[in-house]
Amino acid sequence: MDIKKKAKEILENLSIQEKISLLSGKDCWHTKDMEHADLPSIMVSDGPHGLRKQEESQDNFGVGVSVKSTCFPTASLTACSFDTDLIYKMGKALGEECRKEKVSVLLGPGINMKRSPLCGRNFEYFSEDPLVAGKMGAGFIKGVQSEGIGTSLKHFAANNQEKRRMSVSAQIDERTLNEYYLKPFEIAVKESSPWTVMCSYNKINGTYSSENKKLLTDILRNRWNYDGLVVSDWGAVHNRTDGIKAGLDLEMPGNGGLNNTKVLADFRNGKITEDEINKCAERVIELVLKAEEENPEKVFINLEETHHELAVQVACESAVLLKNENETLPLSKNQKISVIGEFAEIPRYQGAGSSKINPLKINIPLEKLKDAGFQFNYAKGYDLSEKENPEALISEAISISKDSDILIVFAGLPTSYETEGLDRTSIKMPKNQLDLIERLCETGKKILVVLMCGAPVELPFKDKVSSILLMYLSGQGVGTAVTKLISGEVNPSGKLAETWILKDEDCPTFKNFPGDRLHVNYEEGFFTGYRFFSSEGKPVAYPFSHGLSYTTFEYSELKVEGTKVSFTVRNTGKTDGKETSFVFVSFPESKIPSARLNLAGFSKTEIKVGESKRIEIIIDERELSYFDVECKSWKKHEGKIIFGAGSSIDNLIYSEKLEEKKESVEKLLKKLPEVEKPVPCGKAKRPFTMENCLADVQNTLFGKLFIAITFKIMDKTITSEEGQDQMMKAAMLEMPFFSLWISSSGMISEKTMKLLLWCFNHFL
Repeated sequence: MDIKKKAKEILENLSIQEKISLLSGKDCWHTKDMEHADLPSIMVSDGPHGLRKQEESQDNFGVGVSVKSTCFPTASLTACSFDTDLIYKMGKALGEECRKEKVSVLLGPGINMKRSPLCGRNFEYFSEDPLVAGKMGAGFIKGVQSEGIGTSLKHFAANNQEKRRMSVSAQIDERTLNEYYLKPFEIAVKESSPWTVMCSYNKINGTYSSENKKLLTDILRNRWNYDGLVVSDWGAVHNRTDGIKAGLDLEMPGNGGLNNTKVLADFRNGKITEDEINKCAERVIELVLKAEEENPEKVFINLEETHHELAVQVACESAVLLKNENETLPLSKNQKISVIGEFAEIPRYQGAGSSKINPLKINIPLEKLKDAGFQFNYAKGYDLSEKENPEALISEAISISKDSDILIVFAGLPTSYETEGLDRTSIKMPKNQLDLIERLCETGKKILVVLMCGAPVELPFKDKVSSILLMYLSGQGVGTAVTKLISGEVNPSGKLAETWILKDEDCPTFKNFPGDRLHVNYEEGFFTGYRFFSSEGKPVAYPFSHGLSYTTFEYSELKVEGTKVSFTVRNTGKTDGKETSFVFVSFPESKIPSARLNLAGFSKTEIKVGESKRIEIIIDERELSYFDVECKSWKKHEGKIIFGAGSSIDNLIYSEKLEEKKESVEKLLKKLPEVEKPVPCGKAKRPFTMENCLADVQNTLFGKLFIAITFKIMDKTITSEEGQDQMMKAAMLEMPFFSLWISSSGMISEKTMKLLLWCFNHFL
């Protein structure tokens, strides 16, 4: 079927009212159907590390019950595999589950940059490096879409925090925006052609993404030649007419036609043309037709077992061995072991929010260690709710540890510490866990810490413990993966896709995160993550690209031929292993400010003991270029280029000597294009408008009473885990009134919303 031709034929036979109707969803998860036009409805569902299909409930918060599906590791972990083939396989498996459940579009992947480790949704994002995020995202998309299932690349763009995410304006200079925050989207769009792109909630330099023509049309469609559909994040639409004119095709969730009447009125008043409406309606029709054509019936056999095994494999090949002093790992089953920490029996394996999966099964670490033949004592050590007496739990842990050779401590962040809708205020771990580890270190025993968290945490015990295994949030196979790794059945090969800083104050965004009530200034430019730390020479806990193995690798014979970089890697250890190799570039003679080192390519290779392999990495010209703001195009850096290849950013061999940077980051930042930095705003004042939110009115007496009553009703009617409760309350507080009305599915009428607004403005 010629989809574009068929879409035009259907469009020609629709009235203007019907065309406008197509531009919003039928409900939370479906597009509208039009029987007389032979146009069915298709279903979309949350991802990205599993399928969250809701059959009865209609919410985008992850609260309602969803069908059981495979919970794969989150992006924070899978990025550490640096294996696009592996993430393709994971995507393909997700596509199979979507087809089985008759879901046409999976909402993911998320490839926003990790500007700050405090972003509450970082577990859903891949990396602080745009090349890594773009390549991993493209691999995921190709995998899902190989099964005839669409994806939704999100959140376009600059959605790098949860605080005020629905209204805050990200103030970013033009070069940083293009080189850093848009780059992963460009890579994914050009390499994998996602069926849909999801616009973000926030503003960029003062304009909502949902009505940002520069973003949605000038860049996405005209510069990158994207021809798919653009969908709103759920509740991100403000002015629907402006959104259509900017290139936002589909508004989600469905709102009972609330915006349709406004668009129709604007059409009749000449504020929007039928041609502008047609462009969006045609792309909606094309998406539906494509989903129908790409989705023939297919029989699936034993997906539960094969996908679970894949989830375990992905976790094993992504986990990062941060430290392994005196070859503490792998462990022998003859060793006397104590296992400590509630995460060993209640593992944290996924994040909270719209990506929360109802897993087919969960491998519990305690059970899998026992199944593998390990003999051990167990103590809870700490209470995840932080309510139980910590001293009693610590004493119990010390008591069972007396005759042990090694202590395995499961630690990390409880769900309440990081979730969609809320940012962390610090990278510190819970005090009860830190106190436990500190006291255990005083015993002089060897200690292995297994970390379960969605983002970096402060590690005050780093130099006191023997080994640290980072699992991030490793999906339903967590227990099996941990067991395989610490027993040596699998050789760790993951490497960090983000920098682990020493303390909060070290982060270059520390003074500008999360910003004020209306704005967040990206004053650090593209000097985030390793770009900042390598340029400034500032120490970190563990650098981007760090990761150990049970074997060792040696690099030699670096050769550069144009854009082809080749080198030899030899396995000099006693175990077969997989090695991720990196190529970084430096531009010491360029007049354009740049970071001291910039990732230009990476490759993962399996190398047997004693074997040498010649690795070739072709560098894209874009990695040697900068974005020229005046010409709005890419230009190659002037002067010589120094190439460095190796196992990590701290262990490179260079094409020639790398000179120290002569200028500080502070001086380099002054050479970046200027961006408007609005005057910091204080508390919201009357008169409140539909742009305000409940958080803005909480200083008024009526606002306090309204919020208290609302939260009391929520506590009685919604039962979910702690992180979900916090997320929903944060969303309720920070959702602009216009979005609260639109997203209420008819529970709040426009008249009611305006009445509430009047009360907020006129009552005490």
